[in-house]
This record gives sequence, C-alpha cells and structure tokens, in this order.
Amino acid sequence: MNYTITEITRQLKAERESKGLSQRALSKLAGVPQGHISKIENGTVDLRLSSLIELARVLGLEFTLVPRKTLPAIKSIVQSHKSQSARNSQVHASQELPSAESVRPAYSLDDDHD
Repeated sequence: MNYTITEITRQLKAERESKGLSQRALSKLAGVPQGHISKIENGTVDLRLSSLIELARVLGLEFTLVPRKTLPAIKSIVQSHKSQSARNSQVHASQELPSAESVRPAYSLDDDHD
C-alpha cells in the first residue's frame, strides 16, 4: 500500500475513534460491512472509492480532489479548524465543571451539631 492510501486509512480510523465509534457502529451508519472496515483500517484490502466516500461522509469528512499546489493552504486551514475545535471543546468542558469555590459542603466541621 502506498503512502497516500496509508494516510487516508489512518485518517479514517483516527476520525472514527475521535467520534467514539466502533467499527460495528460505523458499519451500520455507512452500510459497509464491519469486516471490510477492519481490512481498510489495517491496509489489507484495496479501498473502493464508493466505500471511501461513504465512510468519509459518515465521519463528517468530505473527499475532494484539489490542485496539488493548493495543499499547503488547505492543510493550514484544516489544522487551524482542528485547533479551534480543540479550544472550543476545552472551553465548553470548563464551563460545565463547577469551580471549587462554588461547591459548598452540605455541612462543615464548624457547624454546631449538638
């Protein structure tokens, strides 16, 4: 398998895992047999274009041919998007967790319990 296919299958697997999907769950969503997904991710089967397009779309990716000279700009945009998404996730998670100051015990040792 050449580098391009290896990189595509690596990205598909990474995206599946980042979404918390098992191969079985992805199989149901994409209509591609789980065993075929396993073979694709392990590089033991030639990836059919129709399977690639369906797997990509289910994972929120789009398969597009672009001029090679635009790849640096596209990669920069994708990396910027990933970085922004990671920052947004961190901010969202920190907003959901209460601060230590806002969490008050039901009682304290100083309370009078006679």
